[in-house]
Amino acid sequence: MQEPTHFVAEDSIVRKIWGSSDTILFIFAGSAAEFALNKAVDWLYYTGRLPADPLGRLFSTVAYAKMIVFSPTETANHAIDKITSIHGGIENARNAKIPDWAYRDVLYMLIYYSIVSYELLERKLSSTEKEEVYDVFHRMGTRMGLRELPGNYNNWLLSRAQHLENDLTKSKYTGDLYLQYRKHLGAVRYTLLLDAQKMILPNRAKELLGMSGTQWLRPVVPLYRIIKKLRGDRWIKHILLPKKYKEQVFGLDEK
Repeated sequence: MQEPTHFVAEDSIVRKIWGSSDTILFIFAGSAAEFALNKAVDWLYYTGRLPADPLGRLFSTVAYAKMIVFSPTETANHAIDKITSIHGGIENARNAKIPDWAYRDVLYMLIYYSIVSYELLERKLSSTEKEEVYDVFHRMGTRMGLRELPGNYNNWLLSRAQHLENDLTKSKYTGDLYLQYRKHLGAVRYTLLLDAQKMILPNRAKELLGMSGTQWLRPVVPLYRIIKKLRGDRWIKHILLPKKYKEQVFGLDEK
């Protein structure tokens, strides 16, 4: 029997990026900030799920993306269609349509933080590898029926800059979500989240959030790479992660 065609090639850099819980946690950290700043965040408040469990809602988003990355094409397409269907149900309940740019914003988050998180923790990506990352999420967006997606990575950079300028704002939802992050994480983990965000957020987002000061976590990154090679990273995560999400995070590492 012929092997099923995978949505993402088995030797793709995208699998390396999304096969590591470390990278995904940074993708999670960046997305947490942009979700809070997005002008369409009221849609996430409509069901009440985001303010009630912001970490769980964000983990759900990255878990879907990871499943798509590591699935055969047919399974990945089914997952993408399910995402579209879920959002369609929310639109019907609210009797309004989620703006197309809001869908693109979420897709753009995954592209951007996939690249910057891997480059922070591992190495710089080549132009070809960045194009490969973009192609995967472009196909995901195309399957969702999104319009006006740039044709290549370089054009996407321009579109991403426009989205950052036009679609982000500091609102009452921003403050509320950050209060929820602190409540669910606790003071120490919340401080770690903020410092992780300082390292990877685009300047526009940092300006809106008023983030400045020393990035004290950055010098720790090279040390963490050594600890990871010695297989001590699981012990560190066991100490730092909230109990509720430990197994979810450990399950993000692709074996």
